Amino acid sequence: MSEKIIIDCDPGQDDAVALFLALSSPDELEILGITTVAGNVPLKLTERNARIICDIADSKKTQVFAGCSRPMIVDLMTAENVHGKTGIDGIDIFKPMTLLKELHAVDFIVETLKDAKTDSITLVPTGPLTNIALAIIKDPSILNSIKQIVLMGGAMREAGNLSASAEFNMRVDPHAAKVVFECGLPIIVMSLDVTHKVLTSRERVGEIESIGNSVSTATANMLKFFARYDSEKYGIDGAPLHDPCTIAWLLNQDLFSGKECNVRIETESPLTLGHTSVDFWGVEGNIPNATWIQDVDDDGFYDLLINRLRRFY
Repeated sequence: MSEKIIIDCDPGQDDAVALFLALSSPDELEILGITTVAGNVPLKLTERNARIICDIADSKKTQVFAGCSRPMIVDLMTAENVHGKTGIDGIDIFKPMTLLKELHAVDFIVETLKDAKTDSITLVPTGPLTNIALAIIKDPSILNSIKQIVLMGGAMREAGNLSASAEFNMRVDPHAAKVVFECGLPIIVMSLDVTHKVLTSRERVGEIESIGNSVSTATANMLKFFARYDSEKYGIDGAPLHDPCTIAWLLNQDLFSGKECNVRIETESPLTLGHTSVDFWGVEGNIPNATWIQDVDDDGFYDLLINRLRRFY
């Protein structure tokens, strides 16, 4: 039986690859909807980008919903310096045929979960957690229908990538992250600690490009652009594929390993706003509220991704 999921994202090249991976796997994943949020670029671009990705994947009937255009409390921070002005620089931008639904993303999440069976839907947020948090605040009863939340965000050993101590998604909306991590549901966290271990390389991008279909070509072109920032920043050949780790975990959990921890989000300190305080060794005695993924079979990850991209025509 396929897993019912809602993907909440802010495309972003790595979000785009996560969407391709999910759209390639209908036997395992039933995508109830794609919701978008302001993050890597403003909302008008993230919702457009999600629809462009659906078009490229020939999945034009996928439901796409626009959500929140700013964080709950703090001002919006975006990442055009990483993703380019469009958010998905590296491919041509066009007016997508995939329609944008009129319903607000938060309302879609609430309505879908209210009508669902207990523990039946997995949420997969790969951007700031604004939409998810506001859905929980709007109607806490929806928590009964959520099986788990598999998210990309946070950092412990790898430190921050937007500030010295905060990962981008957590820093963009720390108050939303706090709501989500305190909601009491099973949370699987794909932090920088693991995503920095799934690096692209010239060889891996070349293998993707050699597949020769429209999706693999778009993926390769986006990754060539995306890699330039992290290659310069970290002095590596390639870039971490953050967001696809969430989908890869759903498809093959054996690729990953982690540990149950208590994770808290800093919302007060200007210095460490958005920091994920991970009690990895349980020194504070708090009950674990998340599974902190820390290791991955990176070759297995890329084998999975490349094999799934071959499914497109």
